[in-house]
Amino acid sequence: MTNPDDHTGGTATPDPGPPRLPVSCGAIVRDRQGRLLIVKPTYKKGWTLPGGIMEANGETPWEACQREVREETGLELRAGRLAAVDTRPARPDRPLGIRFLFDAGALPDDVLAAARPQESEIAEIRLLPATEALPLLRKAIRRRVSAVIDTAAAVYLEDGDRVDGIG
Repeated sequence: MTNPDDHTGGTATPDPGPPRLPVSCGAIVRDRQGRLLIVKPTYKKGWTLPGGIMEANGETPWEACQREVREETGLELRAGRLAAVDTRPARPDRPLGIRFLFDAGALPDDVLAAARPQESEIAEIRLLPATEALPLLRKAIRRRVSAVIDTAAAVYLEDGDRVDGIG
């Protein structure tokens, strides 16, 4: 049966379905002195925050953040706040990505002392003052963390930069 609203002459292309965007979630974790917990992945250069890709099984961004931090460091995040939503721009070889950054606050020293790197993915874990940690972070992560490190309100970012008029 012909659709009267179809103005393509019957040569409609199949519906590609909903967009498939990669979503990742990371956490700012600090100690009581304000030092940042950073991790060095085995599978890419540089340092980053604990976190990773959200699963397509119905997992929420906060659940993904908790799972990834637990997997990479052994730490259980019980509370946090949304610090930022960032978009990573599309490139010819990858689609636009969405990044959620949560601030888990300061964890007790005894909890942080129990952090252990996930051997298959994390080479090292460090707690460093922000002035030492930020230069080690990969550029996109550094911009994201710098945009939120001293703010209590969640921010909207595009490629790590605040967007005028949003916030």
